[in-house]
Amino acid sequence: MHPKEIAMRLGKVVNCKIAWDDQTRDFYSVDASSYILKPAVVAFPRNERDIIMILRYATKNKISVTARGAGTGLVGSALGKGIILDMMHLDKIKVGPGYFEAGSGVLKGQLDKELEKRGRFLGPDPSVGPFCTIGGMVATNASGSHSLKYGSIIDNLIQVTIARSSGSVITLPNESGISRKILKLLKPEIQLRFPQVSKNSCGYRIDKIKAKSDLQKIIVGSEGTLGIIISAKLRTFRLPKEKLLTILAYKTMKNAVSEVPEILKLGPSAVEIIDRNIVKHVNMRISHKPNCLLFVEFDENLTENKKNIQKLTSGKIIKMIADEGKIKQWWSVRNLALSYSLKSISKEETMLPAIEDATVVVEKLPVLLNVISKLASKYKMKVIVYGHAGNGNLHLRPILKRGNSYTIKKIASEFFLKVISIGGSITGEHGDGLARSEFVKLQYGSEVYSIFKKIKKEFDPKNILNPDKIVTRKTMITKNLSLSRL
Repeated sequence: MHPKEIAMRLGKVVNCKIAWDDQTRDFYSVDASSYILKPAVVAFPRNERDIIMILRYATKNKISVTARGAGTGLVGSALGKGIILDMMHLDKIKVGPGYFEAGSGVLKGQLDKELEKRGRFLGPDPSVGPFCTIGGMVATNASGSHSLKYGSIIDNLIQVTIARSSGSVITLPNESGISRKILKLLKPEIQLRFPQVSKNSCGYRIDKIKAKSDLQKIIVGSEGTLGIIISAKLRTFRLPKEKLLTILAYKTMKNAVSEVPEILKLGPSAVEIIDRNIVKHVNMRISHKPNCLLFVEFDENLTENKKNIQKLTSGKIIKMIADEGKIKQWWSVRNLALSYSLKSISKEETMLPAIEDATVVVEKLPVLLNVISKLASKYKMKVIVYGHAGNGNLHLRPILKRGNSYTIKKIASEFFLKVISIGGSITGEHGDGLARSEFVKLQYGSEVYSIFKKIKKEFDPKNILNPDKIVTRKTMITKNLSLSRL
C-alpha cells in the first residue's frame, strides 16, 4: 500500500498527526545505529486510544508497527518499514514513595529532575542518560554504569501497561489470561539454559520469571515485538549522601580486568573501564597517558573503602575524588567513550557493528580479551574497548578497512560462537535489533528458541509488531546496513 494511502486512511481513524512526507520518513529511517530502513508513515499518538486504533488498522491491513522513543539504540531496534509510532506525547510522570509511573515517551533527563527534587533516582543509567526514553529503556533492558549495584531495568520494573497488536490493552503482572499461558511454557530446566551473567538483553528473559508476579519482566528487552509500551512503573532509590570515585591506571587491560573480581568484594556501586584509544582523547589532567583507566565508585562506607582500594590495587591511583561536581566531570569522560572512539577512525576505515555488547562473568574477562585479540590479529583490525567491567560487559569497537559485508558477518559469527562457548551473552544491554536477531537461536538453542516463537505468537499472532526482531528467519546483520554511517 502506498504511504499516502496509509496516511489518509489512518487520518480517518485517529486525530493525531500522521506524516508521510519524504523529509519525515528519511529522518525516521535512521537511529543511533548504522542501519537505514525507511518507514511508510510516521504516527505521533497522543493517547492510548490513538495507539489502539492504529494497531487495529495495522493488523487488519497487515502493516508492521514499530514503536520509537528517542532513537538512541545502537542495533536498529526502532527501525521498521511500516508504521513508526513516535511515543513522545506519552509523557506523564507520577512519583510515589519508592517508585514512579511514567509514559513511554518520558525522557530520562526529565524524570531525573523530578526524582531529584524528592531525593530519589532511577538505578539504571545508560551513557545517553538524559536523552533516552522510559519506553526505550524497558524495551531494551537498559542498564548503565551503576547497574552493578542498582540493577538493570528488569530488576526494577514493577508493572508495565502495553497494547497488543489486536488493540487490547493489558497490564502485567496483573492480567491473568495471558499470564497462565506463558507460565505453562516456562520449565525450570529451560531457564537454566540462559547465560549466568549479570546483564543480558538477548531474547525474551523468561529466566527471570519465577511466578505470576514476575510476568512484567517478559516485556523487558522485548524491543516492541510483544506489545507497544504505554507506561511503566519502576522502583527508585534514595540518592547517596556521599560518593568516592577512584581512577586507577594500568599498564594493560588484562591487568585491570584481572583485578575486578577482588574489587567487587568491596561492594562498589560502579566499576568501569576505558582503553588507551579513548584515554588519549581525554582532556582531563593526567600526569601521563596510561594504557587503561578503571573507574571505581563507592557510595557507602567511604573511609573503609578508601583504605581497602589502596591496599588492594596494583594499579596506580591517579585520582580520588569526593567532590560531587568533579565526580560528574570524570563520569562524563566515561560516558563520552563512544564519541571519543569515533575520533580514532580515518576516512578509509569503518567501525564494525553488531559485536559491541558482549557480557561474560567477570572472572572470564581476560578470556574475552584474548578472543578479541585473536580476532583483531586475524582480520587485521584495531579494537577499541570500554564498558562495564564490574558486570563483565565490554563494549567493543572494531575498526577495519572498508570492505564487503561478508567480512562483517564472518567476524560477528566467529565472535558470538566464542562468547557463547565461555558462557556469555552476545548482548548485555543494547538488545538484538537488526544486528543480532539472527543469532538469538545460536545463543539459546532450538528448544528455548521454540518457546520464544510461541511467546511471540501468543502476544502478536499476526506478526505485526516490529517483525524480524528477536524472532526471525532472515539474516539481518548486513541488510539495510549503511556503510557510510559506520
